[in-house]
Amino acid sequence: MIAEILDWTVKIIEYPLYENVTVRDVIFAFIVILIAFIIAKFIAISLRRSLADKMRKDQLELLIKFVYAVILLIAIVTVTPILGVSLTGLLVAGGIVGIVIGFASQRVVSNLLSGLFLIAERPIKIGDQIVVGNIAGFVEDMNIMSTIVRTYDGVYVRIPNETLFTSNITNPVANVARRFEYLIPISYEGDIEKAIDIIKRVIEEHPFALKNPPARVFIDDLGDRGVNVVVRIWAPSNIWFDVKMELLWKIASELEKNGIEIPFPQIVLWFGKDFESRGGKT
Repeated sequence: MIAEILDWTVKIIEYPLYENVTVRDVIFAFIVILIAFIIAKFIAISLRRSLADKMRKDQLELLIKFVYAVILLIAIVTVTPILGVSLTGLLVAGGIVGIVIGFASQRVVSNLLSGLFLIAERPIKIGDQIVVGNIAGFVEDMNIMSTIVRTYDGVYVRIPNETLFTSNITNPVANVARRFEYLIPISYEGDIEKAIDIIKRVIEEHPFALKNPPARVFIDDLGDRGVNVVVRIWAPSNIWFDVKMELLWKIASELEKNGIEIPFPQIVLWFGKDFESRGGKT
């Protein structure tokens, strides 16, 4: 009885439907499509979990649909020869069309892939300050094809993702702290030690000048205007520019109050008798 059932089952599976296609081929094709569907579903769930906080919802859904379509297309192309469907004619025609479309959409595909790589690598995020080439500003939006940057002048610039992905991206706020530097000349007649003490005191009194890493104040060079004092200060990255401007004004004001002169470039010219009295020749 069991042998008869098995024999009957084998006959059904091997039953030819058309040409050389049997029921077994149809079942195999169905299983391949089902497995592809399960894989696409699993990848979609993984993408939703990993990219939910990195992409807008509409862009994420578009990406998931694209992945779905690619996986199912691969499965269909795989099973069509098994079902006796010849893709030769379609491939020839599609190849010609594909070449034409490929040349026309090369940059589009490149921007799309670059956008996916940027999302995966995530070197920047919305709200970051970035510098790309001669463009500097805040990241306003990140799309699959391009990234929108608002410059410090309030101008919105669209940067193709291909350009962004292949360029050096400077992110000045990626680190929690950022250092800035002054070069302050002190007159040779001035009290250098007192000037350094004043600068250190002003830095210590500022609430956003970080203690760690500590600020550094030191003599760097003996310049033509005076003794060059270098001041290096660390501040929180999100407010470093404000701190830099405030401290520069406070340091200059305190030095002036205490009689410390910051010399300016000057040229002394001697004319006539004064020049001859100093050994010059006319």
